[in-house]
Amino acid sequence: MGKKTIRVSDFSGTVLGPDDEAVRVVVLEHPDLVAGPVQLDATPVEVESLDDAALDVAVIEIHDRHGHGEPRRVVLTASEFDAMATDMPMAQLLKTAERVRPPKARRATEKIDYGTIEHAGKPHRGRVTEEEARLVREHLDEVNKRLADTGLRQIDPADPEHAARYGFPTAD
Repeated sequence: MGKKTIRVSDFSGTVLGPDDEAVRVVVLEHPDLVAGPVQLDATPVEVESLDDAALDVAVIEIHDRHGHGEPRRVVLTASEFDAMATDMPMAQLLKTAERVRPPKARRATEKIDYGTIEHAGKPHRGRVTEEEARLVREHLDEVNKRLADTGLRQIDPADPEHAARYGFPTAD
């Protein structure tokens, strides 16, 4: 038994033939969009008039006390926004305005506590604390299983480097 896929326009329900072109429309913002961007399928005829219908808009953020620390995003026609500039034309104002730099991405470096069973034995550059060494010695099978499951090297008590690092007895 086989499966047959039938493509239809999300807008009109028009069935698209096997040789028909489907156009992907990604909806980035819409008042009824609640869970982020979505994609819709359409026929080329259905979307050819969208460019003509497109509005010149200004998308702005208002940073004030009403947002409780969060900016409010407002979309308005470009002509409505342009009318706000009364001292000089908006085009000139925008060319000379102070540039906004995007915030630098912060490296969310969460300090890992290797003295816990969930992190003990993971490779790291720092020194091994007595607590980490004790956990590795007392729970070696559990630690090695976790390390293997995550694709990390396992700890071998017979390896002189591992023995010294985690306090395993060595055969002298």
